[in-house]
Amino acid sequence: MWGALLFAGGFLVIAWRGMRIHFRAPDDFGRFVALGVTTMVVVQAFMNISVVLGLLPPKGIPLPLVSYGGSSLLSTLMLLGILQSVGDHSG
Repeated sequence: MWGALLFAGGFLVIAWRGMRIHFRAPDDFGRFVALGVTTMVVVQAFMNISVVLGLLPPKGIPLPLVSYGGSSLLSTLMLLGILQSVGDHSG
């Protein structure tokens, strides 16, 4: 149970940091990119978690950064890299 809570807490940290980058972005494009990337990763994670808990019907959505599959991992890492880049340029 503690591992699952720690794991879900990791996605909450991604959400918190992404929203922090969103509010500190210097321009509108950076704000929209940060909001979109954060929303994509966090919603995908919580949809997968809710399917595992039986709250939603199966959708076939992989868990970001964990589920097996090279394309999902690669796209998630690229999204987080873009988010980091926006955060680096926010000053």
